[in-house]
Amino acid sequence: MKAVVIGCGRTGSEVAKQLADQGWDVTAVDENEDALARLGPSWRGGFVVGHGMDTTVLERAGVSDVDAAVVSTDGDNTNIVIGQLLERRYGIPTVLVRLLDPLRAAFYTDRGMRTVCPTKTAISAFSDALRTEARARKAS
Repeated sequence: MKAVVIGCGRTGSEVAKQLADQGWDVTAVDENEDALARLGPSWRGGFVVGHGMDTTVLERAGVSDVDAAVVSTDGDNTNIVIGQLLERRYGIPTVLVRLLDPLRAAFYTDRGMRTVCPTKTAISAFSDALRTEARARKAS
């Protein structure tokens, strides 16, 4: 299986490393060449320096021949545009897009985009933990 990961920050680099460890052929894309360091010294996948909205960069990353893509830059708008580009222009069957804004994530999810919203995940985790803690204190 082949994947491209657009955005090699904390999230993107960890996803890329996990996929590579599971035997995927992974290429990471980031504007900042220093982001390669996040992949670690044993990184054997590809790395392309450039902006994920640049089709020349995407083509150097091999997007026309991947099974999946993860879009995890630091901007929701950028992620949406890149995700749509990968789905519509390149026909990538599985595109996952990180969106930090829960309302925006719900909006695009309702329109068929596969989104991951860490903010929504954090809200749920905090709420669940607080309820559990409150019940435990009340019971004791």
